[in-house]
Amino acid sequence: MQEVNSHRNKMDELFCRYYSELKYNGTKRFWCFIDRYISCSCDILEIGAGPGNPTSEYLSQKGKVTGLDIDSAVEGNKYCQQTCVYDGVNIPFADCSFDLAVSSYVFEHVEKPAELLAEVRRVLRPGGVLVFRTPNLWHYVSIGAKILPDSLHHKYVSVLQGGRRCQEDIYKTYHRMNTPRMCRKRLIEANFCQPEIEMVESEPSYGYASRLLFYPMLFWERTLNSSEIMAGLRANIMVAARVDGGKRE
Repeated sequence: MQEVNSHRNKMDELFCRYYSELKYNGTKRFWCFIDRYISCSCDILEIGAGPGNPTSEYLSQKGKVTGLDIDSAVEGNKYCQQTCVYDGVNIPFADCSFDLAVSSYVFEHVEKPAELLAEVRRVLRPGGVLVFRTPNLWHYVSIGAKILPDSLHHKYVSVLQGGRRCQEDIYKTYHRMNTPRMCRKRLIEANFCQPEIEMVESEPSYGYASRLLFYPMLFWERTLNSSEIMAGLRANIMVAARVDGGKRE
């Protein structure tokens, strides 16, 4: 245990040295992205809220959060005012129930994204916004996830992230909406307005297991962030798409 803690401390120091700036914190950048579309005391639907996560906590400071998930563990999410288990497609709420829908690393796990997007649009009010982030299919992490069988994928994700994620927390991936082109296409087909899309390469969390992994990933991150020409290969896609009806004040 002492050896494990020593390794984690060393890796924490390494990440702190190179990734202490906000521009490298993927989660906080996602929150800043959400802030562009959020209004005070709005009704928020968090898709894939799980038993609790930093984004749930952040959203709870902005409005009333309803947590939605396929796993009943969502019922233990203390940051949600209400929670609901659903089948992954049919959202059990009335039309025009929410001002904002948010998901963080969920759409890569969605088997039927077109059907789910139609449901999200239905439950958003006119002028409401869907904001989400999802891995880019053309990043090395997603390519590895696509190649590996699910059983091995779950094991190696946990190992590469230094044991910070349980295998039970890693769900089957489909990658059916994981390029900028596919995000834009599916959103427009679901009758959202033209989406805003940003590509982000942040801290290499999969390099937490070893310095031998960390430094090549650091080099790749710096390369991708050096020019917008390389933006299409960045790790994450952040997307915001509005329901027609004008901008809310």
